[in-house]
Amino acid sequence: MTEGRQHSTEHTVVVAAPPRVLYELVADVTCWPAVFGPSVHVHHLEREERAERFRIWALVGGRVTSWVSRRTFDPDGLRITFRQEHGRPPIASMGGEWLFRSLPGDRTEIVLRHDFTAVDDAAETVRWITDALDRNSPEELRALARTAEFGHPVGDVVFSFTDTVRLTTGAEAAYDFVYRADRWADRLPHVSRVRLTEAEPGFQELEMDTVTSDGAAHTTSSVRICESGQWIAYKQRRTPELLLGHSGLWTFADGPDGSSVTARHTVVLNPAAVEEVLGAGTTLAEARTHVRDALGRNSRATLASAAGNADAPAGR
Repeated sequence: MTEGRQHSTEHTVVVAAPPRVLYELVADVTCWPAVFGPSVHVHHLEREERAERFRIWALVGGRVTSWVSRRTFDPDGLRITFRQEHGRPPIASMGGEWLFRSLPGDRTEIVLRHDFTAVDDAAETVRWITDALDRNSPEELRALARTAEFGHPVGDVVFSFTDTVRLTTGAEAAYDFVYRADRWADRLPHVSRVRLTEAEPGFQELEMDTVTSDGAAHTTSSVRICESGQWIAYKQRRTPELLLGHSGLWTFADGPDGSSVTARHTVVLNPAAVEEVLGAGTTLAEARTHVRDALGRNSRATLASAAGNADAPAGR
């Protein structure tokens, strides 16, 4: 196999929001799985003030793939550069940059550039990579515009929270409880139906019907990444109307004083749906509290069941 010549793409969008707001949204890669449709999970490997290194899992061509990237930050020039450490066939190398150009009227032109080389430089391979970039890049730019143009501070629309339960035994059984989501309809009162598939070890697709405390029923569809007893990350591909994005992470840790299970949620609220879903006059702050309570209540129920499963005697 040989690495061919360099190819490039460029995608742009004009957003009715200040460049600094958009720069900071892109700079915070931890929120990407909730904000960007293709992103599933991000795990930091190194973090510094002006640089970072992380592994990212994303949907490319309908399948989950992962790679390690390095990014450098230029907050004064409003520029972020990125480079994959190693290409994953059929991509031999990939890099690029985000640029945020100030326009009159508190508007911003976002420019997203990619450069890449393809294994063997075959025409059909170059076309496949270009097509993937032409699908994902405009989708990411639209997601940025949608999140920033609501007229609310981004921190009021995109937020995270966690719940933790302590275990008196090891975390392995708790991990197995969350991993075996195909059994949740029989184990969790808020889950009425589950369909779980695992085409490849560690990569799951989960569809389930849940009921909140107020009796509202929701059908959600998620992609899940399971990391051998340590963590399970998920990205909801089908969300309730109140949410534009929702990602989560279950972490399982053993320690000298016992073990713990933590559920982390990152969500993007849909301000346009707040009054329709929760009633006229409902504020964004009240919507955040509602989402925190609803998701937290269900995750705490799952955590408690996982803890009970971990603490149960053998043979239960």
